[in-house]
Amino acid sequence: MRLAWRLFSVLPALFLLMTAARPVAAQDYKLEKTTDAPPAGISAAVQATLGGDVFKVTGPNGMLCELWLRKSVPAAASANQELGVTFGQIAVGTLIGVIQFPAEAADYRQQHIHAGVYTLRYALTPTDGNHMGVAPQRDFLLASPASADTDPATVTFDQTLALSRQSTGTKHPSVWSLGPPDSNTVPAMVHEQDVDAWELEFGLAIEGAAPAPMALVVVGHAPES
Repeated sequence: MRLAWRLFSVLPALFLLMTAARPVAAQDYKLEKTTDAPPAGISAAVQATLGGDVFKVTGPNGMLCELWLRKSVPAAASANQELGVTFGQIAVGTLIGVIQFPAEAADYRQQHIHAGVYTLRYALTPTDGNHMGVAPQRDFLLASPASADTDPATVTFDQTLALSRQSTGTKHPSVWSLGPPDSNTVPAMVHEQDVDAWELEFGLAIEGAAPAPMALVVVGHAPES
């Protein structure tokens, strides 16, 4: 009887230990593709480039973001075939689309930006020691306040940086990791368990070329962040 009591007395502690050892379930994010007008606060010129579809991502706290892509993105004059470049058919500084955050959001560097509407332009991380290991690829989208980025024409890398720095109010732009998708079907919302990141996967129309499947990290950050 005493042995049975001792065994019974340690069971709660054993249960707690086993429970603590279980992996915590990841927060769930879901994607809905629908049709909706672009948000207010963007210029007429930018709005004219956008398609009618919108990708809506919801999470534990409700709506996370809404993404409108361009109807078609101009192709680069010559493809960039440098090491680490996934989407070399797109020129740096090209407008990709518009994203809206209903609440404060955190980018791939864990920098916070205010709720609002932002343009997304394509960029590459510099090949210097300060950016090594940030992501497997050099491709990123930089978010800029839509009120400041009103011309859809492709701009230079320095101009893209200057626009995006207005999002963070620092010397760093607001960076959002862009890479190849993991799923075979887009659009999709995919959880990268090894880095605990959520990717919005979609196909981007490119003039004179096949649509480019892409994965944009909307939840998660660089390992060293």
